[in-house]
Amino acid sequence: MNRDNWQTRSLQSQLKTRAEQEDEMIIEGYFVVFNSETELWPGAYEEISPEAFNNTLSNDVRALINHDTSMVLGRNKAGTLELKVDSRGLWGKIKVNPNDTDAVNLYERVKRGDVDQCSFGFQILNEETEYREDGSIKWTIKEVDLFEVSVCTFPAYEDTGVSARKRDFAEIEKRKLDKKKAKLKERLKKC
Repeated sequence: MNRDNWQTRSLQSQLKTRAEQEDEMIIEGYFVVFNSETELWPGAYEEISPEAFNNTLSNDVRALINHDTSMVLGRNKAGTLELKVDSRGLWGKIKVNPNDTDAVNLYERVKRGDVDQCSFGFQILNEETEYREDGSIKWTIKEVDLFEVSVCTFPAYEDTGVSARKRDFAEIEKRKLDKKKAKLKERLKKC
């Protein structure tokens, strides 16, 4: 399986807005929730482990609008994006630039509740695969290389990470079928 693919995952979040000072606008919430099994499609599940971000928060990570690299909300190296891991997940705080109309507009949309989803872009470095007795599969992501977090209107889940997973799943299913066919041929030869 090719695990070098750029992945995104999204979730309904409880993004909030607040002002730390009178002139400062903040968007904050969880971009990732740990130990929460998500059904990617029937029979395929994924979960993020608490240790997945241990070696990546010092990366140069950006906060984006809808995964659009031209719509930067904040950056950890600039001190406008704060990311930290706690027992629940990966929490982030974005300091909105009051001179950036796109960022202010997004802040107002989050404040009204019109936008409440988020996502993160990453590469999988380490994961475990569990083949369950019921025929389903579960991936547990143990370590990632984090590139970005996004506040999203419609997270791009189906078009990115899940389609990559579906290709992996189809390859696994094909291998299982090929093994069954080979065993059947062996039994037929013995008859």
